[in-house]
Amino acid sequence: MKIRFFFLLPLLISLVPTAPSLAAGDRFALVIGNAKYPDADAPLKEPINDARAVADELKRDGFSVELGENLTGDAMRRAFDKLYGKIKPGSVALVFFSGFGIQSARQSYLLPVDAQIWTESDVRRDGFSLETVLGELNTRGAGVKIALVDASRRNPFERRFRSFSAGLTPVIAPNGTLVMYSAALASVVSDAGGDRSLFVQELLKEIRVPDLMAEETLNRTKMGVTRASRGEQVPWISSSLAEDFSFIPGAGGSRPATPPPAPAPTPRPQIEAALPPPPPPVKPVDPVPAPSTDGGPSAAALADDPTIKSLTAKIAANPDDVNALYRRGQVYASKGAYSLAIKDFDDTLRINSKDVEALNNRCWTRTVVGDLQAALKDCNEALRLRPNFVDALDSRGLVNLKSGAVKNAIADFDAALKINPRLTSSLYGRGLAKQRNGSAQEGALDIANAKAMDPNIVQEFASYGVR
Repeated sequence: MKIRFFFLLPLLISLVPTAPSLAAGDRFALVIGNAKYPDADAPLKEPINDARAVADELKRDGFSVELGENLTGDAMRRAFDKLYGKIKPGSVALVFFSGFGIQSARQSYLLPVDAQIWTESDVRRDGFSLETVLGELNTRGAGVKIALVDASRRNPFERRFRSFSAGLTPVIAPNGTLVMYSAALASVVSDAGGDRSLFVQELLKEIRVPDLMAEETLNRTKMGVTRASRGEQVPWISSSLAEDFSFIPGAGGSRPATPPPAPAPTPRPQIEAALPPPPPPVKPVDPVPAPSTDGGPSAAALADDPTIKSLTAKIAANPDDVNALYRRGQVYASKGAYSLAIKDFDDTLRINSKDVEALNNRCWTRTVVGDLQAALKDCNEALRLRPNFVDALDSRGLVNLKSGAVKNAIADFDAALKINPRLTSSLYGRGLAKQRNGSAQEGALDIANAKAMDPNIVQEFASYGVR
């Protein structure tokens, strides 16, 4: 699917009679900060502080606010249902979410802290579709629907799909909706490690400026984030508002004193001139010529792929952009360009030798191309850094299976299945290992169960050179 990036500037709204201003009681907000995901290496540092700061600001702006922290799936469902129940015709409904999000089937999903994500179908089962949330708010009669989503983080789930699925996807939202992501479509940013995210810092700064309509507030936020990050992080905005709306009721009314108003936004040509200039066109260069044993496509053959092209430009501008290197490695691996993927994982690990996800991905990729000794070393290091890392157990099981160490393979697949009994690759791999170890009947049962769960598993293993 071709990924397109849309960056919307403020809409020019014709002068038409506006609806009467909404009373404070007609503004409802649900603010969620999810930080403690068991699948992540450590709790995220920003979402809780960000959610509390946004909730406090919205209360000052006349919103009735519900604040949720580290919500499970059941708790998120109850929180959304409570918000839906408050909506009256013409209400303003705002959702702020900070945590992990992921795209699936062209929709963006917000993830609770207890999400069990192993396959892409699990995303749709455990996640909350932003489109569904906005649609329900519209059905309940909300006149203005606003979603502020700070979930464009490199998440711990995407590696499990053996494919590229980073970032969020465009929202097909009903009329009267304003949506903002903290980063561009299909892109991710790292948790900065501070008390607040750059996105929320700029958002709060602009919300406090009086006499701004909401679209202008968010566009100023976008410009602030873009400048502060030197073009590395560019938020995405989509608007279908049909009426004026301001975060500050009365626009300059009875609020406590605020900082001096920021300068009025400049016309579009000057705004664009103020942004950092885009990097010069870069002719992608094949970092490592694909060896004949690889058999996959070369860098030149993939140079026009829109995702690879974008990532290559980022790497050219900053060779130490670890997120871009890791993501391009994933894309290369998903397209069978294994030598190119290994090179990108090499560079990722040069920058951060303790990146267990990159170690696991390089282990798996090296296994596919038959570099089993190096692959085993990678998986062992990943498991040393994160014991019981299920993905590395699964990958090491494949290493042992290909190398003929079937007893070790069975032990690794057993350990992975204790953590996730639905991990089809471990179940199928264990079946093959059991058959090769002389337990034909037990192996056949594992294989049959795996094929029932995923009919494509046989073809997947064949692509790894395992039949």
